[in-house]
Amino acid sequence: MGRGTPASLPWGSFTQDPRLPESAPLRASDHDRDVVQGVLAEGYADGRLTKDEYDERSGAAAAARTLGELPVLILDLVPQSVTRPGSDLALASGEELDALAVRRWQERRRHAFRTFLVTSLVVWTFWFLTSYLGSPDDPGFPWPVIITLFTAVRLLQVQLDKRDIVERERARLERKQRQALGRPHREG
Repeated sequence: MGRGTPASLPWGSFTQDPRLPESAPLRASDHDRDVVQGVLAEGYADGRLTKDEYDERSGAAAAARTLGELPVLILDLVPQSVTRPGSDLALASGEELDALAVRRWQERRRHAFRTFLVTSLVVWTFWFLTSYLGSPDDPGFPWPVIITLFTAVRLLQVQLDKRDIVERERARLERKQRQALGRPHREG
């Protein structure tokens, strides 16, 4: 299965958790359908589904248009606990902590990309309107290139530091989990 999550714990592997009401109407991606197919294949291999059940559910997964259509196909095959950041953290499994840490990196990457895109559009538009339109023969130094490069470097840094960001977030979540369980932090 994708993202290193076993089929028995698929919820963090979806692009959005399909059990959540705000995610249910979103269009399902090929990856989301593949997650369900992986769970179904594991269920069939374990003998928890008959060939007919597997074929029926597999066909429904392939035809699913929204995320909300997918959970019903696997609800009787996998645990149902929803772990959101900050809720039920004490009960989160290692796989759920990993999924939360990866989700945090994805949020940071999206933020860095939006910052790059919006900032670049704003400064280049401002430069174009003030410098280029004011004097098309000599618009002056294109100073927005400096800001664009700075935000591009930040985006690249977040992309390249995925492992470190995920590891730091996982460690932070483990500390929060220990606090929620009332366990002291152990070094080593």
